[in-house]
Amino acid sequence: MKTVNMHEAKTHLSKLVDAVLHGSEIIIALAGKPVATLSPIRKKKRLFGVLKGKIKVAKDFDAPLPDDIIADFENDHNL
Repeated sequence: MKTVNMHEAKTHLSKLVDAVLHGSEIIIALAGKPVATLSPIRKKKRLFGVLKGKIKVAKDFDAPLPDDIIADFENDHNL
């Protein structure tokens, strides 16, 4: 891992980002002490179908709500 001081990081940010895009990690130091790391964002790969068979949706899931529940949503209750 390469360490650069704050001034160098500000001056050469685009070059440092390019190095990160090619797999490097950069430590940014202030007065010789490490304060930050410049590293690539690691995106998690989405796995479709992982929950197949584990979640059940009721057949009446999208059926209209009973009148009393609708009334609770529509009435203004001053809490």
